[in-house]
Order: sequence, then C-alpha cells, then structure tokens
Amino acid sequence: MTRIEEIYHEAKSDKWFQGFAFFCRIVLAASFIPTGLVKIMGERFAEGLPSNNPLGHYFDALSLTGYYYTFIGIAQVIVAILILIPRTSFLGVLMYFPMIVNICVLTYATRFAGTRANTMLLLACLFLLIWNYDRLKFLLPFKQPKIEPPALPKPLGVRLRVMFFGACFALLAFVIIGTSYLWEIGPGNSEAECRNQCDKVPGACEFCDCIYKEGKSLDSCLAAFNRTKDIRKTNAE
Repeated sequence: MTRIEEIYHEAKSDKWFQGFAFFCRIVLAASFIPTGLVKIMGERFAEGLPSNNPLGHYFDALSLTGYYYTFIGIAQVIVAILILIPRTSFLGVLMYFPMIVNICVLTYATRFAGTRANTMLLLACLFLLIWNYDRLKFLLPFKQPKIEPPALPKPLGVRLRVMFFGACFALLAFVIIGTSYLWEIGPGNSEAECRNQCDKVPGACEFCDCIYKEGKSLDSCLAAFNRTKDIRKTNAE
C-alpha cells in the first residue's frame, strides 16, 4: 500500500473528515432540492432574473420545454435524495457531477453573478468523488490491484488536518477573489446591478443598454464594448 492510500484510509476513519464529507453531502442536496421542486411545480427558475438577461433568456426557454423541464426537476430531487442516503450517496455524487459541470459552464459562459457559488459546489462534489475513491477506482479505465484497507488505520495527524482544511480555505479565497476579477464587465443579475459598473468601467452604460434595452446577445454586446474600448485606446495614444 502506498503512502497516499494510507493517508486516504486514515482520513476515511477520521471524524473531522467524516464530518466534512457529511457537510458536503448536505450542501449538495440542499442545492438541488429547492431548484428541483421549482421545476416540478412548473415555475420559472430564478424568477428575479430579468428575461433580457443572458441567463434569463435561457431560463425562459427552458421553462417552456414542457415535461422536459419537469424531468430536470425530478432528476435533481432524486439525485439530492440519493446523496443524503449513506448507502446511495456515491451513486448520487456520480449523477450530480455531470450536472454541476454543465451548470458551471453555463454560468461562466453567461457571466452569471452566482458563478462562484456553483464553483464551490463543483469543488465539494470533487471532494466527495475522491472521498469515495475506494469505489470509484473500479470504474476507472485501468487495472486496479486489489488492496485491502488496514483493519485499524492509524490516527490522522493534526498536521494533515491543518494542511487539508487550510488548503480548503485558501482555495475558497482564491475562488471568491478570482471570480471577482474574472471579467472586466458583466451583465449582472439586473439592469440596476449592471449600471453599477458605469462609474468604474468606461462604456459600461452602453453595454448595459445593449443587453437590457436593445435585447442583443451577450457576445454581440461584448464585441461592441471591446470595439469601443479599442477606439478609446487608439484615440488616447
């Protein structure tokens, strides 16, 4: 058994790590139950998001897809329940992973303000996949030697706990700070939120008009914003 596998089995028997895994399961389930119920009831998801917002266009179209919209909601609730039940939590995490990857790509593509929350959910899901490595490894496309876990794993040292949870806090700080500077400009969750950028970013008001008043796509508004920025730069030179 390699040292990494030894640490893995030590972590699996550690109460701090067990508590963290339980916390991650609760968070993942809590993220899908209300959103799934909204879809099952046939209500538009994120009702406060305007229809002329880039992500609002998507939610409007999705809510009009009939029983497909209901199907997504049922799938989300089932996945959440599977994650909450210890015996089926691994299956639930496996089903949750492609769904949260899709959601993350969607929110990054539309510059949604809630991107950092979805990124954290993706990281929590990745942790649970690693937490279930003893079962996940049999699904990987390479031969796995059969290794029996130790009957009595050694207690996990305080140093490893501090290193792990310190790395978690550092990663969360990186996500929060990094997503704050990820884009020069974004549509926000409303026209008012978008216009808050007008004093800080030249051309932001024209960008917001393009999104919320003219109803153009995010890509075309960004292209116009970048053209205006290049003209300003050229004139300044």
